[in-house]
Amino acid sequence: MAKFRRRTCIILSLFILFIFSLMMGLKMLRPNKATFGDPFGLELLPLLHQQTRLGKSFDSQNNDKINRETSNKNLKSVEITMKPSKASEPYLEELQPLNYYLHVFYYSWYGNPQFDGKYIHWNHPVLKHWDPRLTKNYPQGKHSPPDDIGSSFYPELGIYSSRDPSVIETHMKQMYSASIGVLALSWYPPGTNDENGENTDDLVPTILDKAHKYNLKVTFHIEPYSNRDDQNMYKNVKYIIDKYGNHPAFYRYKTKTGSALPMFYIYDSYITKPEKWANLLTITGSRSIRNSPYDGLFIALLVESKHRYDILQGGFDGIYTYFATNGFTYGSSYENWARLKFFCDQFNLLFIPSVGPGYIDTSIRPWNAQNTRNRISGKYYETALGAALHAHPSVISITSFNEWHEGTQIEKAIPKRTSNTVYLDYRPHKPSLYLELTRKWSEKYSKERATYESDQKLPLS
Repeated sequence: MAKFRRRTCIILSLFILFIFSLMMGLKMLRPNKATFGDPFGLELLPLLHQQTRLGKSFDSQNNDKINRETSNKNLKSVEITMKPSKASEPYLEELQPLNYYLHVFYYSWYGNPQFDGKYIHWNHPVLKHWDPRLTKNYPQGKHSPPDDIGSSFYPELGIYSSRDPSVIETHMKQMYSASIGVLALSWYPPGTNDENGENTDDLVPTILDKAHKYNLKVTFHIEPYSNRDDQNMYKNVKYIIDKYGNHPAFYRYKTKTGSALPMFYIYDSYITKPEKWANLLTITGSRSIRNSPYDGLFIALLVESKHRYDILQGGFDGIYTYFATNGFTYGSSYENWARLKFFCDQFNLLFIPSVGPGYIDTSIRPWNAQNTRNRISGKYYETALGAALHAHPSVISITSFNEWHEGTQIEKAIPKRTSNTVYLDYRPHKPSLYLELTRKWSEKYSKERATYESDQKLPLS
């Protein structure tokens, strides 16, 4: 019995010694500056980083005071980063720098009763087919939010308003998390709007401010407003540059000559005759914007193959393809991108293919099912991105961040079921799937572009 007690005591003593050694070892593994050092990746968060970059022109007493305040701020920063994040949101501080050659089309036309007094765009009407005989076979009228919206997907943020500052902030965070450098803002001149919305030019200052907070840049996607021509385009470009051009988030692209010029995407540019565009965009044009304070890079939408020569005649600086449906147009067909890139290289144009995660607009065009493109859990998107990279483009554009009507959004969507509708979602993946895929390909594009830009002498940003 005594021998048994002795053996038990020895085993217990060894167990206690093991636990003590393990605790000491774990303590030694803890970073020495876990409380007061900069959190990992703080340099990627400019707003927080500014708090630690204090001037050195103060006296020692002020410096001591500032250092104490800075330590407290750093402590708060650590506390913030140590909080567990939502499963669908990656840690911002772990991400690579933004890619300013990756642009995403962004829409600020949504509204709800809380911020706008009514629903805007979420209640999009069901559009009629051009053949009245076919129209009668499909639903009529408008959607009725919040359960019935003009989309086949349902946003994680709910039926939001584009005027809600917290929504704009969340959108910028999501773009930042995806390593997107530039948002191309859908824009109508003051006093004009699309047929289902209202003018949102007054939102531009807030969007610029929120974008700047996350080091994002903003360019303008000029929509086909009523009677758009060379004369009012000159006035509107002048308006944009005069009003927003000095903001630090206003996007400029460095050309081969070293000039930093604003970029403007011109949606449905083919509607206006090339002779009109030439008045504005060629040096000899009657309203030439060239070599003036309002000069820029004007990017035309290429839909058909023949538009190439109209774009040249009009004096444009590049082409983009916009549509996320492979095979829908000549420009949106991946198989044509190598030829388009060759054409652009011949005539010193920027080639900007547009990629998307999928396409489905049957909530507003129920007769257009033949143009639906299934997302296939991200495979469709990755195929498009791979095709774009293969063409060695000047820039890649994404259609879209939040065009919910056409189902091209990479914004977070969630499962939702109502008595009448089962919305599509990203399962079995997280709501952040397409942001994560974008980040992956953004980093890949940055690396690949660096390897060919010197050979092709592409513009540097």
